[in-house]
Amino acid sequence: MENKRSDCPISCSLEIFGDKWSLLIIRDIMLREKVSFSEFLASEEKIATNILVNRLNLLESEKILVKEVSPLNKSKFVYSLTQKGADLLPIVIEIMDWGAKYNKNCPRKELGKRIKSDKPAVIKELSLALKKKIK
Repeated sequence: MENKRSDCPISCSLEIFGDKWSLLIIRDIMLREKVSFSEFLASEEKIATNILVNRLNLLESEKILVKEVSPLNKSKFVYSLTQKGADLLPIVIEIMDWGAKYNKNCPRKELGKRIKSDKPAVIKELSLALKKKIK
């Protein structure tokens, strides 16, 4: 990323994945097994198509995602995480846990309950699953 605000590691990281849409796309790939443009559009947060295109391009250019032709439909693309993207898993889990802990309107669902009871085991399990899918 050429135009960074500062050399602070937090600032540099936020330049890449710090907006809500990028993190939600990463969440959808990591935890909800979504892989296509249409699946991302169907997410409950209702991302606009132009923003989705922009964020997918950004995440791909930063080598967090890889875009490939779908093996099932040659006219569509699918997205998957790189190792760089998969390394965000503990951060995504921490953000989920923090949000559930401090926002009463964000109740813990099944994964959130597992995170609350044994966060390290959940991170390990999900990391192993992601390693099998990494491009």
